[in-house]
Amino acid sequence: MGTMIQRHSLEEEDYRGQEFQDHNTSVKGNNDLLSLTKPQIILNIHKAYLEAGADIVETNTFSGTKVAQADYNLEHICYRLNLESAQLARHAADEVSESSGRQRYVAGAMGPTNRTLSISPSVERPDYRNISWDILVEAYTEQARGLLDGGVDILLVETIFDTLNAKAAVFAIQTLFETEYNPIPLFVSGTIVDKSGRTLSGQVVEAFVISLSHAQPLCIGLNCALGATEMRPFIENISQTTTAAIICYPNAGLPNTFGEYEETPESTAIHIRQLAKDGLVNVVGGCCGTTPDHIRAIAEAVSTIKPRSPPSAVHPDALLLSGLEPMRITAVTNFVNIGERCNVSGSKKFSRLIVNGQYEEALAIAKTQVSL
Repeated sequence: MGTMIQRHSLEEEDYRGQEFQDHNTSVKGNNDLLSLTKPQIILNIHKAYLEAGADIVETNTFSGTKVAQADYNLEHICYRLNLESAQLARHAADEVSESSGRQRYVAGAMGPTNRTLSISPSVERPDYRNISWDILVEAYTEQARGLLDGGVDILLVETIFDTLNAKAAVFAIQTLFETEYNPIPLFVSGTIVDKSGRTLSGQVVEAFVISLSHAQPLCIGLNCALGATEMRPFIENISQTTTAAIICYPNAGLPNTFGEYEETPESTAIHIRQLAKDGLVNVVGGCCGTTPDHIRAIAEAVSTIKPRSPPSAVHPDALLLSGLEPMRITAVTNFVNIGERCNVSGSKKFSRLIVNGQYEEALAIAKTQVSL
């Protein structure tokens, strides 16, 4: 979506439209707002991707929470923003479904927000967070409600850099399904920061998948950050960790020094076709830098390939846990001791050492825990 919006070279007045011409904050760059101020542009972009061969389009709601919209002082429009964005995508999907004779679907995009529950924004205060669980759940609840009322077929929690944020989104969604709405499929997609294969909050992809397995997503996988070639080893790891279907929508290669994506549709399609041929994926597409031409090439490249057959079970006899790394406890695993002394909540001494900056003494406690 963002790639195609950039081609319109929109200015501040375009983003504002008539309704927000007197708004007290600059809104240029707030792409979600265009669903209200330039709906025809967003509708045409949806249709361009669908006509190129996409089976699923995302709503223009990546930053559609009041947490993210607070940067523009637009928290008050978030329900409407998600509702009307979903209705736009629904209209495009239904129109192309009718004209093509093939059903198309709408995924309600729920981005990670610009806050993180797991990481402090201050190196001097590692305990500090600039967002709370309750505030994030409330924001995701409002977003999901707007998307559901707008008629989406899927809820997509995407570009996850902090699994705890994703858990807040999942909690909000599941609560709505239990109390107000009939359940619809859930897709979950993480993003890794580089070739280390870790999210920004430090998890490897196997741990990420285990952390969200309780949500029983229909699809789980990765998007953004990397091209298909660079993403491949991590998709392979996920395929060995889940019984869910796997989604993979990488960027169009890696950006150049100007932040531009130069990988051609043909190159992207070749890389994604190989993932499909090797039985690693069920749903494929593109993220940053992806144009309708990329989608057309991808759709043609995988059209005759059978999707991955998910395994019936993964480590069926193991207790699957995760922190930054996965932990699998089986019948032959040795005694597992859960140490609580390296915890600022569970140990007053450890907390005091951290607060006072006595890191060597704190490390000594950690070493004692390991050696016991």
